[in-house]
Amino acid sequence: MELRTFTYLDVLQPQVASFLGTVCQGFLPREGQASLYLEIGPGIAVNGLTDRILKATGVTPGMQIVDRAYGVLEVHDDDHGAIRAAGDAALDFLGCDETDRLQPKILTQQIINGVDPHHAMLINRMRHGQLLLSNDTMLVLEVHPAGYAYFAANEAEKRSPIQVLEVMGFGAFGRVFLGGGEEEIREAAAAVELSLASVSGRPNKSAEKFL
Repeated sequence: MELRTFTYLDVLQPQVASFLGTVCQGFLPREGQASLYLEIGPGIAVNGLTDRILKATGVTPGMQIVDRAYGVLEVHDDDHGAIRAAGDAALDFLGCDETDRLQPKILTQQIINGVDPHHAMLINRMRHGQLLLSNDTMLVLEVHPAGYAYFAANEAEKRSPIQVLEVMGFGAFGRVFLGGGEEEIREAAAAVELSLASVSGRPNKSAEKFL
């Protein structure tokens, strides 16, 4: 089994927590809780991972996705210690260390200023989060592996008063769409770059084929 994404969201921010509530098929997280987001391969193995974590801890599962190649699991709890214990149980099940995860790599990062009203409507038709307004600035981010998309969005919201429009955290790569004022979006983009660069792990050679 391959550990692709392993990341703690130490404090779920209001918009990210609410966004997860629109897409989670399990038990919905709340603002301020701690969360663990895991992505492994092959995808079907996530069922065994979920079983191990839930039997070893009292955390609550919010999301389990079995993609064609990858499996995703998100769990959350009010107790940060319980989330750390869930991480330890996951690593024990996988037989690896936290640093065996893939390093996140930004594939695309675009800032679009003064969004046209028609463009804003196109984005709003597909988003699960806040609305993008005409003349807002928008950040579009693609990250590999996909699981780091939620970490990126949560770190952006911590550091800048932006609007979380859409986050896609599973599949070949992850996508984050953020909206707001130009200064706030540039601040969020810098925070995302810094946060993702701080994640240690295996060199992400598999991301090179997307560049």
